[in-house]
Amino acid sequence: MQDLWLSFQQMMDPEYLLSHGGFYLVVLIVFAETGLFFGFFLPGDYLLFLAGLFCALGKIDVDIVTMYMGILGAGILGNFTGYWFGYRTGPVLFKRKDSLLFKRKYVIMAEEFYQKYGGTALVIGRFVPIVRTFAPIFAGVVKLNFKKFVFYNISGAFLWVSLLTLSGYFLGVKFPAIINYVEYIIVALIAIAFLPIVIALFKRWLKNRKKETNKTNSNNSNVN
Repeated sequence: MQDLWLSFQQMMDPEYLLSHGGFYLVVLIVFAETGLFFGFFLPGDYLLFLAGLFCALGKIDVDIVTMYMGILGAGILGNFTGYWFGYRTGPVLFKRKDSLLFKRKYVIMAEEFYQKYGGTALVIGRFVPIVRTFAPIFAGVVKLNFKKFVFYNISGAFLWVSLLTLSGYFLGVKFPAIINYVEYIIVALIAIAFLPIVIALFKRWLKNRKKETNKTNSNNSNVN
């Protein structure tokens, strides 16, 4: 059990992944997180940023062009896989029981996000953990027009990978000493990435609380 926990911790540590897994493991993780329903827990934003940073500092044996194109391709293919999975499973996905690698509440969260933003959820959702895993799956469930999906998929992946990976690369080139503050950068990126989820959960809590209050007041009125 201790060895299993250690392996999980290493899987969540982007520095370890980049140092020991290298380019191919990064590409595999990006693919899994952007299209496989059990990849929602994998590191995303900060992994892309550190991949660019490590390329700039020569800490990984891959040039920035290869890294960029590899991550971009993995992100696009991941969404295609998620769309196909959602298209094939359909609404049955909402009836699937919770397990260690699947949480129905995340599908519902992606559904609400999609209903709010429409197809652009595939672009905006790239920057939101969990949503970027389930948004393409839900797009398949509702059978979003495939041409539109291709557009949103590619444009979203381009913005996501360009902003994070190239930011890490150019900051590393300009300020090499930034590597000494990488832990703080990771914490900041995690906080920024999860902020929309925290806000959404808080709004849902307020909405449910309002419903309960109204229900209680209604019951009291009937009693009187």
